[in-house]
Amino acid sequence: MSAARANSTTSRRKLSSRYFFFLQGKAPKEIHAILKQALGENAPTYATVKNWVAQFKRGDFSTCDAPRPGRPKIMTTPEIIDQIHELILEDRRILSKSIAEQLGISRERVGSIIHEDLDIRKLSAKWVPKFLKVDQKRQQCQSSEQILDFSASAIQ
Repeated sequence: MSAARANSTTSRRKLSSRYFFFLQGKAPKEIHAILKQALGENAPTYATVKNWVAQFKRGDFSTCDAPRPGRPKIMTTPEIIDQIHELILEDRRILSKSIAEQLGISRERVGSIIHEDLDIRKLSAKWVPKFLKVDQKRQQCQSSEQILDFSASAIQ
């Protein structure tokens, strides 16, 4: 079972138990007492139960959160991530401030993309990957072996 489906099933169960008590005509205090007895410390607060009952009285039985105000995270798109990666590859000493100015997004968003999405960190004023990828490791080993072979043949 997928995580989304499991969460959906869990929310339906929670809703059904809350709604069951509501349909029985129980007051918010009674519902809270039942939940507190069954769930102990994990029980929702009385204010939360009161909000549920008010929501049910309005006819709202939705298990989904309502949309909230605020700006969505539209700046983390694959295109923006690719543009930031290209800028860093062109100039490893580039500042996140100048990337933000060039792309017209916030420095915080640039930092988040660099550290979380690209998995890059600043080292000696240069942006470098945190970990080498498999092909990069292989290439580094081959280069090192060639240098060792070359230096061994030069010594003989």
